Amino acid sequence: MSCQGFPRRLRLLNAGDYRRVFDTAAFKVHGKGLMVLATPNSLGHPRLGLIFSKKNVRRAVDRNRLKRLARESIRLRQHRLPAVDIVLLARRGVQELDNATVHRQLHGMWRRLEREARKVEERQSAGDLMTERR
Repeated sequence: MSCQGFPRRLRLLNAGDYRRVFDTAAFKVHGKGLMVLATPNSLGHPRLGLIFSKKNVRRAVDRNRLKRLARESIRLRQHRLPAVDIVLLARRGVQELDNATVHRQLHGMWRRLEREARKVEERQSAGDLMTERR
């Protein structure tokens, strides 16, 4: 049985990790009230960082609910996601969405991220094959 936890190795833990994602974001996925920035890593598994500011989500109870939903979503999809560092940002108005809508948004965003990362990998592997043939 696979591990379905959310251990420290699946989290962005320091400011340098976040800064690297912001500076070198290779993938950007938008959802209703949410945005994902991601950059490839060499760890072999995804890592998640959350940014839910008071400016965009006023009440602490709403920030905590959204963070809990995001962690649960990534925890369940961690084995399908590519090896990327992900920063999930909240936008204004996201607190008005109910839990089911937020869950659907996150699920769709993870699928789009998987698709984009797979396209980049395929292009890189095709490019590697072309250089080998020369």
